[in-house]
Amino acid sequence: MNTFMAKKENVKRNWYIVDASDKILGRMLTTVSRVLQGKHKPEYTPHIDVGDFVIITNASKVKLTGKKMQEKVHYYVTGFQSGLRKRMVGRTLETAPEKVLSRSVRRMLPRTKLGKAMLKKLKIYAGAEHPHHAQQPKELVIRN
Repeated sequence: MNTFMAKKENVKRNWYIVDASDKILGRMLTTVSRVLQGKHKPEYTPHIDVGDFVIITNASKVKLTGKKMQEKVHYYVTGFQSGLRKRMVGRTLETAPEKVLSRSVRRMLPRTKLGKAMLKKLKIYAGAEHPHHAQQPKELVIRN
């Protein structure tokens, strides 16, 4: 009996949509990262990208537990000397909610070329509208 290995030309990709309003950030994104990696499929192969596309809408309405909105800090570098800056997650969530979600998912994926390819299949929108209606995405069920 041989071990099954998926081939990248035989992978069938589905589209899923997630409404992030009133969902807890970490719990929602762990499910999203599993779908991006393809771990929900029986033909999962670690060295092949078998994951599906995920659309996240209403990213600005996501919830964080505890005092993370006021106390959790995101650091970033401007590129200039002494350019290390910090910003509270609550403020970043108000101005650019897509950055908070994509950063969190990126850190759940492998840190390789394969992980970068998986991240490209994630589409995040702050509002309820998205331009991917032609792909007929299915609702992804996420338990709170």
